[in-house]
Amino acid sequence: MQPFNYERVSTGAAAVQAAAAAARANAASQNAVHFLAGGTTLLDLMKLDVTRPQTVVDINALEQTLLGRIEANGKGLRMGAMVRMSNAAEHPAIRRDYPMIAQSLTLAASQQIRNMASLGGNVLQRTRCPYFRDVSYSNCNKRNAGSGCAAMDGINRRHAVLGVSDQCIATYPGDFAQALIALDASMEIMGPRGNRTIPFATLHRKPGNTPEIETSLQPGEVIASFSVAAAPWTRRSLYLKIRDRESYEFALASAAVALDLQDGTVQQARIGLGGMATVPWRAKEAETALNGKTIDAQSTQAAAEAAFADSHAQAHNAFKIELGKRTLVRALTAAAAMEV
Repeated sequence: MQPFNYERVSTGAAAVQAAAAAARANAASQNAVHFLAGGTTLLDLMKLDVTRPQTVVDINALEQTLLGRIEANGKGLRMGAMVRMSNAAEHPAIRRDYPMIAQSLTLAASQQIRNMASLGGNVLQRTRCPYFRDVSYSNCNKRNAGSGCAAMDGINRRHAVLGVSDQCIATYPGDFAQALIALDASMEIMGPRGNRTIPFATLHRKPGNTPEIETSLQPGEVIASFSVAAAPWTRRSLYLKIRDRESYEFALASAAVALDLQDGTVQQARIGLGGMATVPWRAKEAETALNGKTIDAQSTQAAAEAAFADSHAQAHNAFKIELGKRTLVRALTAAAAMEV
């Protein structure tokens, strides 16, 4: 681990000010400053020498502010970015009215990690690509822009088949983000220029030609909260995760599915896919294929085919395409059978 400056703050304004000052002082570095919440990803990357921040701003005291609260009413759900994963997963209103969110958090990690990790930090976790996390590989475009992608010719069984480019095929590892993107969540962000609200779907950037730029956050900005509007499909929702082992493992394929069914017919479908894409993935083509249909073997398979029509496999991960289709079919069938 490299030397770094450490600052502890107790308000959102102080966090933004400290981060903005550190970013200005180290304008040449893209990783000049990092916020510390649960630390379950950041500390690992610092120990591996993958991330080398000049300044770490500890924002754990913000858990005692609005950033640490959950608010649920008839209009929707608001979750502060400093809410711990376990608190959100166990919240009665979330479990009842937004089961997809509770399930995605419960399946994401061990109980100990869920007790530490924050919601804001969770959506910003970085890829588990071994070539990114092992600095002995110099050719990683996420770590060293323009150096190449070792995964292209390496072992790429766990890598992405959706949203890839010729610069990067690293998989986004999170679970919670799939639920947020499926439910059209929005985010409030605090920054040096004031607060702004954006669709969650615009937070992560596909690799394209700049895989080292992973999000749309600007220097000094910090996530304040996530909001999900109440809708007919939020209760009929679930998160299905397929992995190599059942205990604490990242997804090979996952599906976040929410359905508005009226008399057995799909009025609206919301689908997020995980474990298979470079970013949290909204399967809009699959949603369109389902609208106006009943949930049966034919319609679910058609939706699955639409979801992976633009997939691209590498030497070792072609199985993910079929696995992803089967995962989506299974999730849609289970969601349709829910009692709500």
